[in-house]
Amino acid sequence: MAILSHPERLSIRGPSVYEDQARRTWLPLVTATGGLLQVRLRQVDVPPGHIVLPSPLPPTSMPWGWALHPGGRYLDAMGQFWRIVSHVGADGREEMVLELLPGP
Repeated sequence: MAILSHPERLSIRGPSVYEDQARRTWLPLVTATGGLLQVRLRQVDVPPGHIVLPSPLPPTSMPWGWALHPGGRYLDAMGQFWRIVSHVGADGREEMVLELLPGP
């Protein structure tokens, strides 16, 4: 099994599309499990011509981006931490699950 490197950053590229530092695109799926908010990010190639530039997002929407921090967590653009639940790869594609950590 190959060791996967977590993306250093994920930035919004268009509606429901994030891009990492290697310009790979990730599609999010938001779920709530047992009261915990999780985001499943799947690395999928999205052609640049098929994406519309994002409009301002309401505060309850997905964050504009995440930055990798020590300890297996991400800090989002709204100042919230997300734990990396899993990060797996198969057939040249990756899937990562992030879980929102409770606030202070």
